[in-house]
Amino acid sequence: MVKGLLAGLLLLALPATTLAAMNTDPDWPCIQRKVPELSLGQIWNGPELPQSAKNWSQDPEIPALVKELAARRVPIEEAQSQIRDFATGLPADQKNARMTMLVQGLFDYMNAERSQVISGIARYARNQLELAARLRKEASEVDAMRAKPDADANEIALRTDRLTWETRVFEERVQSLTYVCEVPTLIEQRLYALAKAISEVLSSE
Repeated sequence: MVKGLLAGLLLLALPATTLAAMNTDPDWPCIQRKVPELSLGQIWNGPELPQSAKNWSQDPEIPALVKELAARRVPIEEAQSQIRDFATGLPADQKNARMTMLVQGLFDYMNAERSQVISGIARYARNQLELAARLRKEASEVDAMRAKPDADANEIALRTDRLTWETRVFEERVQSLTYVCEVPTLIEQRLYALAKAISEVLSSE
């Protein structure tokens, strides 16, 4: 049983190593290519944003709107509708300036959020590799205990049960990592969809 757990841990540790070889960062465990930060040009195909757009955090409404639109709990169609409603409520002489502020705000906020997720994934992966090494060591020690004729059967049973439980937790974390790896892409796709909605509003003028 312990040998089976040891073999399983070796197999579970391989994907992270294999995938890391495809990336420049050895801590990166995801199939998706690691891009730590986005550029504005990746999500915005409208006119160049004015320097004043960087002052979005000083606007009385835009910071709260940015957080609302960025939240993935808000359906994208609803977020796009909020963008159109916000634009409709703006005085004509403020629309262009404040909508470009909204673009810059969404980019700054969601790009930072995405970078934080990517850093968290790398930490998560390092912890998994350390845990895999510890569990392999524990499995080897239990196997060595079993080989001794005077081994304490109760201790072997206790350590085997603990190893089985910790291996199950490890496997669940491997599965969770698969879903977490998708989050940066989801943020990027949402950001692009929101920026496109703003571009459409501005181009309809």
